[in-house]
Amino acid sequence: MEPDPHLPARRRLLTGAAALAAAAALTPLTAATAAAAPRKRAAGGGAYPPVHWTPANPANFTAAHRPSKYPIDMIVIHVTQETFPDTLRLFRDPAHQAAAHYVVRSADGYTAQCVHERDVAWHAGNWDYNTRSIGIEHEGWIDDPKWFTDALYTRSALLTAAICHRYGIPKDRKHIIGHVEVPGTDHKDPGQYWDWARYMELVDGAAFWENLLEM
Repeated sequence: MEPDPHLPARRRLLTGAAALAAAAALTPLTAATAAAAPRKRAAGGGAYPPVHWTPANPANFTAAHRPSKYPIDMIVIHVTQETFPDTLRLFRDPAHQAAAHYVVRSADGYTAQCVHERDVAWHAGNWDYNTRSIGIEHEGWIDDPKWFTDALYTRSALLTAAICHRYGIPKDRKHIIGHVEVPGTDHKDPGQYWDWARYMELVDGAAFWENLLEM
């Protein structure tokens, strides 16, 4: 039987779905985290994966009323250059002067939400890009690809797809960019080992493999 050319590559998507299911099983929501950051469904489809509220210090972001005050039309992909716990510790430090909206753990895709999407996180090093974007950090180092696990890619891709659905952001590389692509930045992340082709395929096929998980 010939593969359906209109569907994303099934083998990759099935692998991503399996990894996401395993990640979800390893990181169940507790009652407290579910109350603080419940799973939500983005307007137009795409459920958010479980996220766990782990607030950044208010000194590391700007309270706002997005998207009414600032439109959200972009997602910026980062790599932490720190461990997951150290990243959260830095975001809680008022002297750090930076934070992202989300941080994804390498081993299992566990995702911390550190800044509400309505607020402007200081993650891009460019105020205009900060006001327009959601920042997603990924645990690891740009020169060590072992940190970029199936669970990290799939959980992050589902989050990115849900954000795109919620705000009507096109799922393309003009609107889903790396930190290195932000004007004026001196950062290199997510680096040469970040598999953009794989990631964008997962983002584009997120609704497909989310449905597989619900069967």
